[in-house]
Amino acid sequence: MSGKTAQDLNVLSSVGAVGKDRSADRDVFYVYEMPVRLWHWVNAAAIVVLAITGYFIGTAVPTMPGEASDNFFFGYIRFAHFSAGYVLTVGFLLRIYWAMMGNPHAKQIFYVPIWRRCFWDELWQTIRWYALLAVRSEKCAGHNPAAQLMMFSMFTLTTAFMIVTGFALYAQGSGQESWQFRLFGWIFGVLPNSQDVHTLHHLGLWVIVTFVLIHVYAAIREDIMSRRSISAIISGERDLRD
Repeated sequence: MSGKTAQDLNVLSSVGAVGKDRSADRDVFYVYEMPVRLWHWVNAAAIVVLAITGYFIGTAVPTMPGEASDNFFFGYIRFAHFSAGYVLTVGFLLRIYWAMMGNPHAKQIFYVPIWRRCFWDELWQTIRWYALLAVRSEKCAGHNPAAQLMMFSMFTLTTAFMIVTGFALYAQGSGQESWQFRLFGWIFGVLPNSQDVHTLHHLGLWVIVTFVLIHVYAAIREDIMSRRSISAIISGERDLRD
């Protein structure tokens, strides 16, 4: 039954929970479109580079031997960080565009339907499932309510914050006449102390790292326990197995 779209699902809520009365034991649904999958992996690579280089920028690297003029190691670290930052930013803007143009699942990381009673009911059931208090989980083609909430709060909002503060810090070097300062220099009106911006930006790194660890764990756990194929982010198709 490969090739079904999200519209073929018996949707219980906006997060795509599949009805329990399905008679089929195994279905495959096309969930993640090519632009979403491509963005996911490019974004993952950018985050790895940003996390590693950002850590060294925040904590400094070991002292290099020889004259300072003979070493550009820290310069390479900063260049890699800035380059990955641009990749992350462009990808984030394109991802916003595709959220408006793609299928319903492309929108999930940008909002949480907290105004819907069914969302909270399904969120509670999902929490019970993660806490090993429920025997079965709701079958969702896309993100379940807990994942959607986590994606929005820990990834989407934090990424936006990191982009804004990152370009604000970059503007300190590019100067007040740069477009970076014109667009993001207002941050220093809110936080006049530059070190506060540095600290919050560095703390954002650990929020992203924590999110990545939870995200990878939850994806593997769901593949094993809920039998929801983790390969969906590669092929785009979600295999719902009973």
